[in-house]
Amino acid sequence: MKPDALPFAEKDFYLDEFHSKSILFVGSTDVLTSNEAIEEFGQVGRALVRNETRVVILLESSATREEQRRIASLYRLLTLGNRSKLPPPVELAATTSEEGLLAQIWAVLRTSPLFVGVWPGNSETTLLTCTQRIASRLKVYKLVLLNAEGGIDVDGNTLSFMNGPVLSELLRQGEAEWSGLGQHRPLLEMIRATLEGGVTSISLCAMPGLARELFTYEGCGTFFTLADYCRVERLGIDDFHEVEKLIERGEREGYLKPRSLAEIDQLLLHGYGARLGAAPGEMAGFCALLSYPEAQAAEIVGLYTITRFQGEGIGSRLVTTMIEEGKRRGMHYLFAVTTQEGAQRLFERHGFRRVSSEDVAAAKWHGYDAERKKSAAVYRRELPSAERGTLT
Repeated sequence: MKPDALPFAEKDFYLDEFHSKSILFVGSTDVLTSNEAIEEFGQVGRALVRNETRVVILLESSATREEQRRIASLYRLLTLGNRSKLPPPVELAATTSEEGLLAQIWAVLRTSPLFVGVWPGNSETTLLTCTQRIASRLKVYKLVLLNAEGGIDVDGNTLSFMNGPVLSELLRQGEAEWSGLGQHRPLLEMIRATLEGGVTSISLCAMPGLARELFTYEGCGTFFTLADYCRVERLGIDDFHEVEKLIERGEREGYLKPRSLAEIDQLLLHGYGARLGAAPGEMAGFCALLSYPEAQAAEIVGLYTITRFQGEGIGSRLVTTMIEEGKRRGMHYLFAVTTQEGAQRLFERHGFRRVSSEDVAAAKWHGYDAERKKSAAVYRRELPSAERGTLT
């Protein structure tokens, strides 16, 4: 694979999000134990620097010859092909005041998009201890915590997403311990304090895996954000490319049926996106609402939630919004056609009942694949006349 060949369809959207912002990476040189890990970190950092993202890297090191070699290798990859010479790594002192440390970082970032700092591993103050203050004082857009274990693990499964309310619940006295996360309490407390200090999001992940965590919808670690709310809004043209990639992913995974470009256009023009957090926020899911005026009905189509946000109620928010929109438009009923068991359960929880294909708009089946129709489940929800508005 070529050095910059990060094969992720979503990469460009995340680069757009990170443009002109600052990302702080914090970890030990222990995460750079393989050439593959060093190369991936170098690729990610170089892509961000070329994207005009400010990259701050703080590495804890005991200054052994091997650790110095790893840092030098990473620096060479970070600066590979850069037109202007970038400042070398800076040796930091744990005895430096907080103001002095921040001033050191800014002295480099004033003229360079990259700062690499080396924290003494033998000091009484660990780098992780002061990370919260550094991230909050710099008010970086994103903090990435790198470790050997990766994200938060529960019973062998990585938790892909945690928001403020979940963190608060876990950090109640004894709750983390009861949940089997007691060993993570100091880390979770630091993460919550950092989010409350103004950092938009935090990722906890291992190396390798950094590129997948930063540049894909599925991620590979645990993503933290303070926000506990979800906005479902009509798509605008600036969302179309991103949602097209979502639809392509859903088709590859088998959650969505293959569609022609004309059919995808219909989804985009009648689509709604669910985003988490402060604007613009993380895209968490999508669906569209297609009208059948002759039947005074509408169909929920293309319902898809991003992997790392599944189980967070995103699908439910989308369906609820579609029900309200159907009422506003004066529809007699909504329906959905799906082959996914999870989607079937979701529709049933929202008052849809399974019906035959003849019980929904006949126009739905014009040109529909006959084999898929045999295996598809059809769900319908009535919209009582008292709840309906004026047909628009």
